[in-house]
This record gives sequence, structure tokens and C-alpha cells, in this order.
Amino acid sequence: MIVEQIWTGNDFRNFNYLIACPETGEAIAVDPLDAEKCLGVAKSKGWDITQILNTHHHHDHIGGNDAVVKQTGAKVLAHSGASSQIPGMDIGLKAGDLVKLGNSVELQVMDTPGHTMSHVCLKSLTDIPALFAGDTLFNAGAGNCKGGGHPDELYNTFNNQLAQLPDNTLIYPGHDYIINNLEFTLDREPENNRARALLIELENHDPNQAIITNIGLEREINTFLRLNNDNIISKLRERFSDLPEILDEKTVFIKLRELRNTW
Repeated sequence: MIVEQIWTGNDFRNFNYLIACPETGEAIAVDPLDAEKCLGVAKSKGWDITQILNTHHHHDHIGGNDAVVKQTGAKVLAHSGASSQIPGMDIGLKAGDLVKLGNSVELQVMDTPGHTMSHVCLKSLTDIPALFAGDTLFNAGAGNCKGGGHPDELYNTFNNQLAQLPDNTLIYPGHDYIINNLEFTLDREPENNRARALLIELENHDPNQAIITNIGLEREINTFLRLNNDNIISKLRERFSDLPEILDEKTVFIKLRELRNTW
């Protein structure tokens, strides 16, 4: 499996992806908003885009579909519940489905509601797994729920699915938010030396050569995967005086998401 991360350079800081089979050159375009860049990269690599995968229906993830389909005839795949929101969708996906590419690439569909209620992530079935996370999991952060999602569902997705992934799972998010997310982590947990060191390391951060984190690193730097941390809980109590004496993880997650919405 070959992964090409494409930095769009737009105001929303989108990443697009091409995933290719090294044997056949077949490729799938993930959230190809910048159709021109995606088509250009595919042409330069000698790849043939045969499928488009939309993680969810927001315009900054589906806006390039028509142009890519027009040039390639690719089939559009997305969550089965998003058929009324994604024009021209060909194939509806559900949890556990396999998206196959060429001779050697298999991507397993994860149903990951929260950012929207019809959101999918793709997990590669490779020796070192990779997660194409859309707007569910970001580097050092979590998606918001403002565009038709719900924080309860996002917590369930994090707790029941993402937190269960192996530490070596590579993370390919839909946006480049790592600097702001690390700063939020340090606002919530000033003692997090791993996050502070990474922020210093990324002083000259170039999204064209973005760092690829994995779940193991995310457990160290991502506040939304550190819900039992005493310092995070203590800082939450400073902001929310009415919290119960014993805090469950879901409450911590939802309160962190609430803070991040306006931070």
C-alpha cells in the first residue's frame, strides 16, 4: 500500500489522500476536495483513480468529487446513511465492509459517528495499520460536533473503537490542526512534557511534510485519549465548579470538547 498525503493549503487546512496498490497502480482518493492536486499527483505517479471515499458529507470533503469523477469515472463510496447528503454516491458502506484496491490493498470500514452521524474511517489491513480518520481523530485532537454530530457519540467512538487500536496504527487526519491541538493539550495539562517537546520540534512545521503520528503517540499527547489523567481532571474542576466528586470518562471527554469549541 502506498499513501500520498496531499496538503491543500486552503483556509480549512484540509489534507487529501491517495491510497494506491503498488502492483496495479489503482488508487482511491480520500476526501479529494482539491481535485486538481489529486488528479495531478495521480498522473505524476502513473496511478488510475478508480474510487473516491468520502469520510462524511461536509463540503470541504466532497467538494472535489464531481471533477474527479468527470476525469476518471471513479465510483463514490461513503457511509450508507449519507446517501441523501452526497450527490452521486454510488456505494453505501457499513461497519466491517472491505474496500479493495488492486491486488493487495484492503481497507476495513469503521462506522465512527460523532463529528457527523454518518461518518466512516478506513483502517488498512496491513502489517503496520493505518487509519484514515477524516474529522473524527486529529493529531493531538478530536473533531467537533457542530455540523450535525453529537459529543456523546464521539465519546463512544473514541472509547469503543479508536482507543482499542494498536499503538503502531498510523494516523492520517482530514486536517492539519496539530499546532493548535498541542497548545490545547498544554493548556489542559501544562505538565505534559511529551506534548511540549513535540510542539518545540514543530516550530517550523510544514504541512507539506507533515508528521505522521500513531495511536501510541496520541495516547501521550492527545487530551481526548487521556481522560483519567489527574492533572487534566484537576484543571477541569477549575473551570467547572459543579462537577461531581467522582468523574466518569464520558463527562471528562464532553467537558473537554466543550472547552475546545471556544478555545
